[in-house]
Amino acid sequence: MVKLDEIKDSIGEHFENYERILSDFIKSEVPLLDKIFEYLNKDKGKQVRPMLVILSAAVSGTVKDSTYRAAAMVELLHTASLLHDDVVDNSRERRGGNTVNATWNNKIAILTGDYLVSKGMLLGIKNNDINIIPFFIRAGYEMSEGELLQLEKSLLMDITEDVYFEIIRKKTGSLMGACCAAGSTSGGADNNIVNMLYEFGENVGIAFQIKDDILDYEKNINAGKPSGTDIKEQKFTLPLIYMLNNISPIERDNILNVLKSKKSEKIEKVIDIVNNSDGIAYSKRQIEHYQNKALNILEKYFENNEYRQLLEELVLYNTVRYH
Repeated sequence: MVKLDEIKDSIGEHFENYERILSDFIKSEVPLLDKIFEYLNKDKGKQVRPMLVILSAAVSGTVKDSTYRAAAMVELLHTASLLHDDVVDNSRERRGGNTVNATWNNKIAILTGDYLVSKGMLLGIKNNDINIIPFFIRAGYEMSEGELLQLEKSLLMDITEDVYFEIIRKKTGSLMGACCAAGSTSGGADNNIVNMLYEFGENVGIAFQIKDDILDYEKNINAGKPSGTDIKEQKFTLPLIYMLNNISPIERDNILNVLKSKKSEKIEKVIDIVNNSDGIAYSKRQIEHYQNKALNILEKYFENNEYRQLLEELVLYNTVRYH
């Protein structure tokens, strides 16, 4: 499988243009913000979403300055969502380092996230990218809906598989769909192609999130977060939901009582039960299902060129990755 850096190198000039726009526009007259941006810049993450924007434009039209701005907009929105998520989840660690809320405090993390969202929208408005902005507005409110739906259902402990897929479609699929739709729009694609690429990105996002949820059950130091985080926060993900649906009512009640108790040693046993069930294997089959849906869209609607192949590699990287 092609490595992520190789995909990035293949669109090197485009990626450099995106990074320049992002770096120039994110600057602030407030020294604290610049200090936080410098801190965040030490580990930019994988930057998959900007790559999706650029490749979607390339595969369906032409990469333009508006494409670079769309890539910057999505990175600002995504970073803001991570800052807010860390506060909501009271997370102290991300990508092997301290979160912004752990390094400073919750107020600073939230206000920084608000600043990034506003700057992203301003970037689009200042450059009259009116046809791109709605994709990110839609993604923003759907991501919030997904988070709130997850919180509500986690408190009630009644997340069904259908609700789980609706949550991850909103939380993760909506933003990746927006990346691809915004990229193709910036490249001059017609509405049919834009819609197809939105569906492509949404499927990639769903597969990506299931994979991330599986990593929570695996002792993998490269996963980007400590193992067991989701289940300890009473987040019902697909491996757990599948296991609960395939045991007796008495066993189910016992496990739910353990999760309510939040006792670490007992929750570790629940993690072992999930790992020894068919929940992981079932979840991997679902990843393959959504991965294939995404790849089939590329095969059906786009000619087999360098950019389609890079998108295919990006799909595989995001849905087969173990780090």
